[in-house]
Amino acid sequence: MEPLGTFDIIWRILVQFTPVWIALIVLFAVSIAFKRKLGLYGKLFDSVIGMIGFGLVMFWVFTGVFGQLDLIVTHDPLAQVSGMKNKVPGTPLMMGDEGDYPWYLLGGDNLARDVFSRMVEGAWVVVQIAPLATMFAFMVGITLGLPAGYYGGRLDTFLSFLANLILAFPVILLFYLLVTPEIVATGVPSYMATVLFVFPIVFVGVLLNSRYHTQPHIRLPLLVIVLGIMIWLYLSLISEQGTKVAVLPRFLDLFDIPGGILVVFVSVVFVNSPTVFRIVRGLAMDIKTRDYVAAAQTRGEGPWYIMLWEILPNARGPLIVDFCLRIGYTTILLGTLGFFGLGLPPESPDWGSTINEGRKLLSIYLHPALPPALALLSLVLGLNLLADGLREESLRD
Repeated sequence: MEPLGTFDIIWRILVQFTPVWIALIVLFAVSIAFKRKLGLYGKLFDSVIGMIGFGLVMFWVFTGVFGQLDLIVTHDPLAQVSGMKNKVPGTPLMMGDEGDYPWYLLGGDNLARDVFSRMVEGAWVVVQIAPLATMFAFMVGITLGLPAGYYGGRLDTFLSFLANLILAFPVILLFYLLVTPEIVATGVPSYMATVLFVFPIVFVGVLLNSRYHTQPHIRLPLLVIVLGIMIWLYLSLISEQGTKVAVLPRFLDLFDIPGGILVVFVSVVFVNSPTVFRIVRGLAMDIKTRDYVAAAQTRGEGPWYIMLWEILPNARGPLIVDFCLRIGYTTILLGTLGFFGLGLPPESPDWGSTINEGRKLLSIYLHPALPPALALLSLVLGLNLLADGLREESLRD
């Protein structure tokens, strides 16, 4: 078989992404058709910048999802094929099995693995960790930031001191301390997960209790069902057989998170939470002086009802924008950790690790490092453009 030319490579890559193109077309068509009924999300489609950013972000989200379904990848991202070490893009397989994809579309890396498949698989690592870790960080920041800003006083002073203490550390140094093998061996990340992952349960519990406080016939069953499911998920999340934190028997443990991913996840939540706390605290201090908050206090509403159902909804614009930006920061942090070989396993196809491996031969071969670097760049660019579009539309709201 002859090597592929440049245009053939581009065409075949576009064909491999067919499920992603179809999903994007359907998503945009449905969203534009019903945009007037979709609130702030629908207004996003009135902004060209927001649409471009949203398209870039959803491209990599769909790539990660369909990559897990084996609809895009051409080879096993961890498989090493003899004779394909550092081969240029478009090189035909020399010793492939029957039914294998006949080319390495973006070439092979220094361990003879398919660069294209590793780039696609790396998108799933980002899609798993970055949004969820950012969401957990927001749960921690909101749960602590609202009472700090609303009550003020000693509570505000104490929580602000803790946040400033964490923020005083350089981010990369803090990450390095949290993910080094010596710290991991002590079980510190597992204990941190036990504490940090409680906050979503507290947030949802207080949210539902304050909303249905005057309707006990609805409140009690709702709290029992929702919190029961969340506590089960929480225990499954932190429990890992054979470790110091094994609180559930194996038959009740719904899933096990690989140790490397859990360490990185906890580190991202821990580092991002103080910044979110400060943003929420500042918003709460500003909004609590508004007339509608005074009206709610006059009606006799409780403090948590006012915080969660009066202050928080009116702070959603800045928080949504920051959420998108923070996913971008988290993606860069994940790439940085992978680049330094920290956190995730060495064979992980995450973009940072792939760039680091390709960097070693960058003066000779560009193709192993360039695709994951461009993928990382495009995703972060998309998140920034999406945040700009949301900010623009929220200001008009």
